[in-house]
Amino acid sequence: GMAETEAAGDAGLGPAAAQEGAELAAVIGATVPTGFEQTAAEEVQEKLGSASRISRDRGKIYFEVPARSLPEVHRLRSVDNLFVVVQEFKDYQFKENKEDALKDLEDLVKKLPWTNPLKVWELNNSLKKKKTKRKKHNLQNPASREKLSDGGEEGGADQNNTNDQEDCAQNPVAVEPTSGQDAENPQGVTSRNGVEEEEDNDQSDVKAEAQASSESGTKAGDGQAGEGEVKVLRFRVTCNRAGDKHSFTSNEAARDFGGAVQEHFQWKADMTNFDVEVLLNIHNNEVVVGIALTEESLHRRNITHFGPTTLRSTLAYGMLRLCDPQPTDIIVDPMCGTGAIPIEGAAEWPHCYHIAGDNSPQAVKRAANNICSLLRKNESKDSSTALGVPLDIIQWDICNLPLRTGSVDIVVTDMPFGKRIGSKKKNWDLYPACLMEMGRICTPGTGRAVLLTQDKKCFAKALSRVGHIWRRAQTVWVNVGGLHAAVYLLRRTWERAEERRSFW
Repeated sequence: GMAETEAAGDAGLGPAAAQEGAELAAVIGATVPTGFEQTAAEEVQEKLGSASRISRDRGKIYFEVPARSLPEVHRLRSVDNLFVVVQEFKDYQFKENKEDALKDLEDLVKKLPWTNPLKVWELNNSLKKKKTKRKKHNLQNPASREKLSDGGEEGGADQNNTNDQEDCAQNPVAVEPTSGQDAENPQGVTSRNGVEEEEDNDQSDVKAEAQASSESGTKAGDGQAGEGEVKVLRFRVTCNRAGDKHSFTSNEAARDFGGAVQEHFQWKADMTNFDVEVLLNIHNNEVVVGIALTEESLHRRNITHFGPTTLRSTLAYGMLRLCDPQPTDIIVDPMCGTGAIPIEGAAEWPHCYHIAGDNSPQAVKRAANNICSLLRKNESKDSSTALGVPLDIIQWDICNLPLRTGSVDIVVTDMPFGKRIGSKKKNWDLYPACLMEMGRICTPGTGRAVLLTQDKKCFAKALSRVGHIWRRAQTVWVNVGGLHAAVYLLRRTWERAEERRSFW
């Protein structure tokens, strides 16, 4: 039952509970950038020693760990959001008729094995630094406009967009902008295929809304219930549905499932100020019920100044991992934008030297600010041993890099998409010139490049022109803010690059 889990409260778990916690196992679900499921699975294997199962519904992996490993789980670099799995149904038979299908989902609630997942959730809360009230002010405060709020992966447009009809009832829901990786549309609910729907708050039960006005005595913030009384938890249900065989929308599923959760636990529905977020993920006949363990996406971890096309750190991490950086490698991002790749690189591969550059002074300024924030964070940890970050940033001309021929091990960059910045036409000249210049600075035979682009036609053409210096080793299809993009791993041939005539 809920009461004993609750009794542990926010005060940290008592010895008995901790003892139990030592043996408690958790099946963790993690959302990851589409296309990088394998990378994430390798990271989980390496850092936690657990094997992962990759969901058929791409962009998710599942693995089992002892609950005491939760802190390590939160330190994973390739995952966006984490949840604990309550139960998973590989082949759930939905009734044809809408009312029957929804009734089945309601009945499911009392049959689910909630006890251990809720203990995991509880343990996860006691680990979380008591974060101050959810930072809602960011949205209103014009000064932080640039720090755009998170495009919540779960419901963001950034899932693989199958042609199945997909729809998502997460209120509020953010849609990622067309090329870029971070922005928010707080007004409309957006289904995952990027079609704007009317905001529709039918997710929480009507009864719940009525109750909400008669506040229960405890304030949401105090967490501590008095002797013998149990704090009423607030919750919301977030449903993501994909597939065209369902007779109901995600809003209807969330509403009815939520009503049953409320009955079952006597919790209170609250869309914005919730303690527990219950996830109902429906992908064709796969149904997964989970409880969220992250409030806001982990991919926002290192960046403080967002530009129009800031890359998600998780994607940056996946790209860097593809190049397998070795100690002392020199890693260059010639079109670094706001610096997501080199910043992630310096944080995770401190034994390499990271050089970032961009031709836009505005981008260089933002990236420099991001690096300063990182340095400050390092200093505040322990000023006596605070090391600098092995990362430098410069403004340069992408096609005339001030770097010696053959002096660089790895180039990793997000090529201009020509959607928000630049243009497709420019890419036709830019891409071959860039690839030549990257080939020139990279060490023949061992150099490698990982490049993200949305302009795949143009990239293929450019690559065919520089086939003597670059060969394609691997392609990963990804989704960036709802746009289909590709990450290419290129290997430098042994061929010598033409020396550039000195431009000094």
